[in-house]
Amino acid sequence: MSPVEREQDEGAPDDSLFVRPFIMTGGRVRPVQDGLRLETLVTAAPGSLFAPLEFERRRIVTFCQTPQSVAEVAGGIGVPLGVAKVLIADLVVAELLTVHQAEELPLHVIERIRDHVRSL
Repeated sequence: MSPVEREQDEGAPDDSLFVRPFIMTGGRVRPVQDGLRLETLVTAAPGSLFAPLEFERRRIVTFCQTPQSVAEVAGGIGVPLGVAKVLIADLVVAELLTVHQAEELPLHVIERIRDHVRSL
């Protein structure tokens, strides 16, 4: 057996364990709650570990025992960002996650940042 064949044989994921993203979200591609950004922080609500959750939703609640950004959650549980947003929004609506979203910066602050970056 060649090294390539051995690597493919040993490292190939078992297709029976792969779950398609649309199955995790029930076929939905848009979150029920809009406005979750990459940097939005989410934290598990008190008692959320005792909720009857399964699979990715359970992993999200466990992962968010400390504040995590939406992007960190997606990377931490190994799902695409869109899937993470849908699942997180479901958990927020169910009051199992709390959202901590920073207010948007005023336009004049964004322009000052832009000007400083350009001067570099």
